[in-house]
Amino acid sequence: MTLQRSIDILADLIGFETVSVDSNLEIISYLTKRLETLGARCIETRDETGKKANVFATLGPDMPGGILLSGHTDVVPVADQDWTTDPFQMVENGGKLFGRGTCDMKGFIAATLAFAETLDVSKLTQPLHFAFTYDEETGCLGGQHLVRDLSDRGIVPDIAIIGEPTEMRVIEGHKGCYEYTTRFVGLEGHSSAPDDGVNAAEYAARYVGKLLELRHALQARAPKGSVFEPPWTTLNIGFFNGGVAHNVIASKAEVGWEMRPVQASDADFVKKSMSDYVTQTLLPAMQAVHNDADIIQDITAEVAGLEPMDDNAARDLVAELTGANGTGVVAFATEAGLFQQLGVHAIVCGPGSIAQAHKADEFLEIEQLDLCRRMLDRLGQRLTR
Repeated sequence: MTLQRSIDILADLIGFETVSVDSNLEIISYLTKRLETLGARCIETRDETGKKANVFATLGPDMPGGILLSGHTDVVPVADQDWTTDPFQMVENGGKLFGRGTCDMKGFIAATLAFAETLDVSKLTQPLHFAFTYDEETGCLGGQHLVRDLSDRGIVPDIAIIGEPTEMRVIEGHKGCYEYTTRFVGLEGHSSAPDDGVNAAEYAARYVGKLLELRHALQARAPKGSVFEPPWTTLNIGFFNGGVAHNVIASKAEVGWEMRPVQASDADFVKKSMSDYVTQTLLPAMQAVHNDADIIQDITAEVAGLEPMDDNAARDLVAELTGANGTGVVAFATEAGLFQQLGVHAIVCGPGSIAQAHKADEFLEIEQLDLCRRMLDRLGQRLTR
């Protein structure tokens, strides 16, 4: 495929304002039509609102396995960022392509579409799948939906390449990302009679104290030989809100927190520990004073990590295609762990640098897009032997 074709398609994709809070149906329609024109068998699935959709498309023989190229269509907001260009109109300057989503991660999607146009589909020896999702930036919601749908349909590709920006390095592992908001409902009253109320802020503080205890326990649980930095599961308190005045017993409070598991067992350990602490200690004390007191946990995201494996066909394939001499791990989360849970060999490899993602004047170096093009061209040669 030509590099210019990828650039032209990327310009189209940047023009879709697919900030996560908005619908992505227009870009999904664009992607679906392009793939169907090439003869792809497409499956669109929508969320409960009907305003968000995934598309899963297949070229080649109708048989198990195959290779999956995956990317998310949503982008982060541009509000309050000081852009020097229109973020939703791609601008080429100095060997770089500027626009929201150029590197994270519409550049990869554009390259896959340009790649698909060059294939002789009749010569494909195995299925070539494409998965484009919604709301990755707000908890991998579309990816979780897609993986459930694929599982229900009995579709399990052999290999998945997730094209997040890695500067075309082969990434075989990343931590998970679990985000929560825990809300506390107490009973307000005058601060001079603290025993007559249930101070939600105080119970929230005790909850945070327990989380900080677990932070130390997680360090001791670090797997031997962990390749991550730091090598253990991290836990962070993102925000703490509660109360209205110095002399009022707080009736409401909330804590926003997250953890980045290096192994699934750590996530289970934290969730069980906090659940037991709530049901056995905090809630009984709160409800002894006020029956309607409560602690409610909202799940923002529970995204599985990508755990490095000794046997990873995706890693081996992409290392061969790119000529990479080694692999690495990253701190940011992707949808790769979701595919790994499905039983797919998965890696992360895509054009651009994560250092440019989510910033004003986000850009993708044309050279990076060309490296991605070359990798896909080599993949095409393997699939049509």
